Amino acid sequence: MNTKYKSLFEPFQLNDGIELKNRIVLAPMTHFSSNTDATVSDAELEYYARRTGGVGMAVTAVAYVTKGGIGFQNQFSATGAEFTEGLRKLATTLKSNGAKAVLQIFHAGRLSPAELVNGDVAAPSAIATDRTNDGSEAPAPRELTAQEIDDIIVDFGKATANAIKAGFDGVEIHGANGYLVQQFFSPHANRREDKWGGSLEKRLTFPLAVVDEVQRAVKEHAKGPFIVGYRFSPEEPETPGITMADTLVLIDALAEKNLSYLHVSLMEYASTPRRGVDDKRSRLEIIQERVGAKVPVIGVGAVNTPDDALNVINTGAPLVALGRELIVDPDWVEKVESGRESEIDYSLTKQDQDRLVVPDPLWNSIMTMTGWFPVKDAEESSTLTK
Repeated sequence: MNTKYKSLFEPFQLNDGIELKNRIVLAPMTHFSSNTDATVSDAELEYYARRTGGVGMAVTAVAYVTKGGIGFQNQFSATGAEFTEGLRKLATTLKSNGAKAVLQIFHAGRLSPAELVNGDVAAPSAIATDRTNDGSEAPAPRELTAQEIDDIIVDFGKATANAIKAGFDGVEIHGANGYLVQQFFSPHANRREDKWGGSLEKRLTFPLAVVDEVQRAVKEHAKGPFIVGYRFSPEEPETPGITMADTLVLIDALAEKNLSYLHVSLMEYASTPRRGVDDKRSRLEIIQERVGAKVPVIGVGAVNTPDDALNVINTGAPLVALGRELIVDPDWVEKVESGRESEIDYSLTKQDQDRLVVPDPLWNSIMTMTGWFPVKDAEESSTLTK
């Protein structure tokens, strides 16, 4: 190993006492490849087996906790006992090479596709999202009732109990990317005037209630230490929307919950705040300084090269997550660890699907979404030099 990258491979202990074999995390990535009955597919298992050989922790694509909370076509569920066997196979696959297995859980809220929830899209308030893939105007969701909110919180606990039964090492609450947990914190999505919305402090109520219920389920069902992480997006582009100042309040509250880690959802790890703070440093640096002494922070976003990963660690964040790069080169971690970082692939070709073990739905998305992945012609070298 190049000693320059030694820090990436040092063991790390999370707040719960669970030790990771290194500082590298497989980021949660949607792959649209579950069975039509919302169970884990063999294609998913093969996909994960191919890219978890070197990481210290692997976070799954997100599972929905309530039937009405599905967010994607061909997404797996954690809603009941009938899904436990598939989840058990997934946990076993993730852990087979020493990684800790974490099930990400969520409710999509107003981002649920209407056709997948029988047209019943529900959210904190009847406010449509501004985020549509084709730029069209989204229909307004209906407002959740107080009873439904209570039920969804309970469902997060049930999904956690299911993850424990399936053999996962932990769960990650998906409070990022515009989904329901974030919607309750967002002044754009949450216009309620009851205990679940209004002031910044009231908009914290739902996210913190979910954390409390997940931790309650862990206390009741886990026989030993169990990871509870929380992923969040530090800002929203909408007006009104979450600002960096809002997020500092959120992470201050989360840091008091004795979570295993906080996972920052960023497109670029070095990106700087849009608004809310007068600080030119990166969001990741600001977050790490604010709460890093209380809860470990995972940095992510456009981490392609080993030097990128090292830059994240050098901000003080103890963990770094890789997403698309582990699709392009599933052996990224092993190559760096064995001193073969010059052999890392930074692009793929249209002929690489079988070699990379990528399920058809994800591969079709890679091929059709321009700019999502660096794709080269087969006759060109599959390696980009940096």
